[in-house]
Amino acid sequence: MLRAGLLLLTAIAAFAQQDALESKVLAKERQGLDCLKTGDLVGFAALTAEDAVFVDAHGAADKAQVLKNTAEFRLDDYTMEDAKVLRLSAKSGLLTYKITESGTSHGKHFTAKVYVSSIWSERKGRWLCLFSQETAAR
Repeated sequence: MLRAGLLLLTAIAAFAQQDALESKVLAKERQGLDCLKTGDLVGFAALTAEDAVFVDAHGAADKAQVLKNTAEFRLDDYTMEDAKVLRLSAKSGLLTYKITESGTSHGKHFTAKVYVSSIWSERKGRWLCLFSQETAAR
């Protein structure tokens, strides 16, 4: 009986840790997207790891290239769907979701539906995006 109780407590603790990780990763992703809505490039940069890699239809880009590209990018609106977080460690997770977005990129209005995956990790007390990949949805 004691063993079953310990197993139940362990399972409850694991679910609580997963819920906390999911909440943190989703909140940080939304914070980054909100920075792109308000034009807060300093805030967006602060959420991006120095060694981050972002991948899209144009290929891979480092943090400097991503920040250069986002200087002329603004979201007007976005909606996240089907968000899922895969726990990679106690302090990192892989987030996947579909985003429907609209905004302006390099002076041109756009609307898009995109599948996104991103990896967030806590480093020295700060949550940072280490990786992001976008794939156009059909």
